[in-house]
Amino acid sequence: MEKTYLGEFEELVLTMVGILREEAYGNAIVNEIRGRMEREVNLSAVHVTLYRLEDKGYVKSSMGGATAIRGGRRKRIFTITNAGLNMLHAIQEKRMELWKLLPQLKFADL
Repeated sequence: MEKTYLGEFEELVLTMVGILREEAYGNAIVNEIRGRMEREVNLSAVHVTLYRLEDKGYVKSSMGGATAIRGGRRKRIFTITNAGLNMLHAIQEKRMELWKLLPQLKFADL
């Protein structure tokens, strides 16, 4: 059986790479997590996670062009791979199976 598990932060970063597409680089991912999840993260944690996801084959990276805004430095752009997309789908499917097993919650009127 293929492993269908990622750590919570790995899953979050992988999802953001998929959302941001060609704009998926370290700072953009940090800003997206902060904005959408209202969660503080640091750039180092995101970079470590991106490289770990790359080692696992869920993302690939390439160097973007240099810009004057960045003082001539280039960005490392990350792209989700088919394996990464399949992993996100597998996680979503497993979670949906679990959600369907939850009994209907009923709340008493207050």
